[in-house]
Amino acid sequence: QIVSPQSAPTCIENKNDVSRENSTVDFSKVDLHFMKKIPPGAEASNILVGELEFLDRAVVAFVRLSPAVLLTGLAEVPIPTRFLFILLGPLGKGQQYHEIGRSIATLMTDEVFHDVAYKAKDRNDLVSGIDEFLDQVTVLPPGEWDPTIRIEPPKNVPSQEKRKIPGVPNGTAAHGDAEQPGGHSGPELQRTGKFFGGLILDIKRKAPFFWSDFRDALSLQCLASFLFLYCACMSPVITFGGLLGEATEGRISAIESLFGASMTGIAYSLFGGQPLTILGSTGPVLVFEKILFKFCKEYGLSYLSLRASIGLWTAILCIILVATDASSLVCYITRFTEEAFASLICIIFIYEALEKLFHLSETYPINMHNDLDLLTKYSCSCVEPEHPSNKTLGYWQDYNISASDVPWENLTVSECKKFHGEFVGRACGHHGPYVPDVLFWSVILFFSTVTLSSTLKQFKTSRYFPTKVRSVVSDFAVFLTILSMVLIDYAIGIPSPKLQVPNAFKPTRDDRGWFISPLGPNPWWTVIAAVIPALLCTILIFMDQQITAVIINRKEHKLKKGCGYHLDLLMVAVMLGVCSIMGLPWFVAATVLSISHVNSLKLESECSAPGEQPKFLGIREQRVTGLMIFILMGSSVFLTSILKFIPMPVLYGVFLYMGASSLKGIQLFDRIKLFWMPAKHQPDFIYLRHVPLRKVHLFTVIQLSCLVLLWIIKVSRAAIVFPMMVLALVFVRKLMDFFFTKRELSWLDDLMPESKKKKLEDAEKE
Repeated sequence: QIVSPQSAPTCIENKNDVSRENSTVDFSKVDLHFMKKIPPGAEASNILVGELEFLDRAVVAFVRLSPAVLLTGLAEVPIPTRFLFILLGPLGKGQQYHEIGRSIATLMTDEVFHDVAYKAKDRNDLVSGIDEFLDQVTVLPPGEWDPTIRIEPPKNVPSQEKRKIPGVPNGTAAHGDAEQPGGHSGPELQRTGKFFGGLILDIKRKAPFFWSDFRDALSLQCLASFLFLYCACMSPVITFGGLLGEATEGRISAIESLFGASMTGIAYSLFGGQPLTILGSTGPVLVFEKILFKFCKEYGLSYLSLRASIGLWTAILCIILVATDASSLVCYITRFTEEAFASLICIIFIYEALEKLFHLSETYPINMHNDLDLLTKYSCSCVEPEHPSNKTLGYWQDYNISASDVPWENLTVSECKKFHGEFVGRACGHHGPYVPDVLFWSVILFFSTVTLSSTLKQFKTSRYFPTKVRSVVSDFAVFLTILSMVLIDYAIGIPSPKLQVPNAFKPTRDDRGWFISPLGPNPWWTVIAAVIPALLCTILIFMDQQITAVIINRKEHKLKKGCGYHLDLLMVAVMLGVCSIMGLPWFVAATVLSISHVNSLKLESECSAPGEQPKFLGIREQRVTGLMIFILMGSSVFLTSILKFIPMPVLYGVFLYMGASSLKGIQLFDRIKLFWMPAKHQPDFIYLRHVPLRKVHLFTVIQLSCLVLLWIIKVSRAAIVFPMMVLALVFVRKLMDFFFTKRELSWLDDLMPESKKKKLEDAEKE
C-alpha cells in the first residue's frame, strides 16, 4: 500500500471535513507527528496490488471517488481518499505488480498528472497524462547511480506551470512567463497629480490592516524579536546620547536621547506606513549637530533655539515633499544604490563594534612588557602634574582648586582623573593603572556573544531536539545569548564595563526645559536663515528614510499588507518637528536595525512533507514589536537596577552579529566572491547565465568603488555631505547605461528576487 497525500484543486467541491469532532477515528492510534506535516485539505491516493490464484489474467481499476471518502485502515493517517488504484493478477508475478504500483504512486506525486487525474473524463485522458509525464521524465541509467544511495530532496522545487499550458513548443516562452519588470513600480510610488494624493492612498491602503497588525503579533516569535531588538536598540541610543552630550556640552544627552527615541518610535509604530522599520540615530545627524554647535558657539548664538528653527523648517520641507508625492522618486533607487548604502551601514556596524572593543584598552590598559621578576615592586600612584596643560589650569581656576591643597596620594583613580592628576609607577599606563583582567574578559564576552548568537540562530536546522524546541531556541537566539553572558559575567565577578542608563527623568542641564523657543535669545533673522541648513538636513532625512524603506519593502520579503512611503515620511517629519521644539535628538530609519527586525520575523511553512524543505512564506507584519521596544525603552529609566548588569562588550558583540547577519543576501558580496572562484565552481546565479563574467566583474568594481568612496566620506570631516553622495549614486547608475546594455543591467541591477528569476528561466527551458 502506497499513500500519496495531495492537495485537491479548488474546482473539486464537497470534500469531507475530517476532524476529531465529526469522525469515528481513534486518534490515540494515529501518527500525530506525521499528521502535522500534512497540509489542510490533503487527500490520499491508495494503491492496492495483489495476487489471486483463481485469476487467469490481471484485473486493473483506477477509481476516482466523488466526494472523497474516509476509508478507515487504508491510509496511514485519517485523511479522505480520492483515488484508488487496484491491480489483481494471477500468482507468480507479484514483483511486477509491485513495480506497477510504485509507478502509479510516482505518477500521482507529479503535479501535472495529479491535475489530469482530477479532471480526466475517460481512459484516453489518463493515457494522455501518462504520455506527457513520460515525455518530461528523466531516466537514470542503472550504471550511473547506485539505487541504494538516498537522493536528498531539492531545496527549491522548480515550477511546473509551463507544462500545464498546452500547445507551447519546446524553447518557447509561454504567455505569462515573460520576465517581469524589476525595480519599484508598485501603486505606492505612482504619482497621483493631486495634493497629498499619495498620502491619502497610503492611508486607504494601510487602514484595513490596522487592527490585524495587532492580532498578528500573538506569537512567541514576536516576543523573541522584541527582546532581541530592545537590547540591540538601547545601547546605540544611549551611546548616541552620550556622544551628543560631549559634542553639545550636555545640552542634549542620554536622557534626551532615550525620551526622543521612545516618543518618536511609539508614534511611528502606531501610525507609520511600514511598522517593520525601526527608527534610530545616524552618523550624519551627529556630524550635523557637531557642526551646528560649533557654529553657534563661534557666533554667540543659542544652539537649541537655532536647532529648533532648523528642525521646524526641515519638518515643513519634508511635509511639502509628502504633499507633492516626491517619494515617487524612490523608483530611481535601484539595487545598485540600495546595496551600496546597506553594505556601508552593515560594515560601519561591524567596524564600530570592533573599534569600541579596541577602545576599551584605553580605559583598561594592559602592560605588554611585564618583568615577572619585578612584580613585587609594581605600584601606581597619583601625583601632581609636572607641566599642567592650559585645560588643566583652566579647570583648577574654574573650580578654585590649588594644586598644593589636593591630597594627591590619597585620591582614587576616578578622582585623580577628575583633578587632572598624573599616574606614575611600574603598574601605570598613560590613562591609569593597568587592568589586564577586564580587557581580556571583555574580548572573551565579545566573541562568545557573536559565536553563541550565530550558533543558536542556526539551531533550527540542527538534528537535536524536536522541531518546536529548535524553532523556539532559534527565535530567542540573541536574547538567550545576552541572558547567558550576563549570568556568566555576574558569576565570574570581573568588573567589566556595564550599560549606563540615566536614573532620573529630567533634562541633563538645569538651564534648559522640555520646551525650546525657535527664536530664544537669537536675532529674528536666524529663524528665516535656518531654511538654508534645513535644505541639507531635508536631503539627509529623505535619503536615510527612503533607502531603508526600499530595502525593507523588497519583493523578496513577500509583504502582503503594502507599504506607505508618503505616510512614513510624514510621521518622521512630524516627530522631527516635535523633537526640535522639545530639544530632543532627531531619529530616522535605521538600516541594520530594520533589516534585523525583518529577519527576526520571517515565516516558514509548518506543514511540509517529511524531508521537504520549509518554504519561506513572508514576514509577520505587525506593529506590536516596534511599539513594545520603544515603550520599554522609555521605561528604561525605571529599570536601571536590572540593565546595569548588562556588559557593554556583550552589546558590542550583538552589533557585530547584526552587521554580519544583515550582509547575507546582499548580491554585491556574492559577486565579490566570484573574483577568486574558477568558473566551474561558481554557483548557479541567474545573472551568470545571461551576462559575461567580465561585465559582472566590471559592475562589481564600479559598485565597490562607490562603496569605498562613501566610506571615506562617512568617516571624514566631510560626512555632512554624505546624503548628497548617496544621491549621486543614482546618477552613477544612470551613467552605467553607456557601459552596459539594458539587457545586462536588467539582470545585474534588478530587484526581482533571485529565486523567482530562476523559476522563470527554468520554466522557459525545454
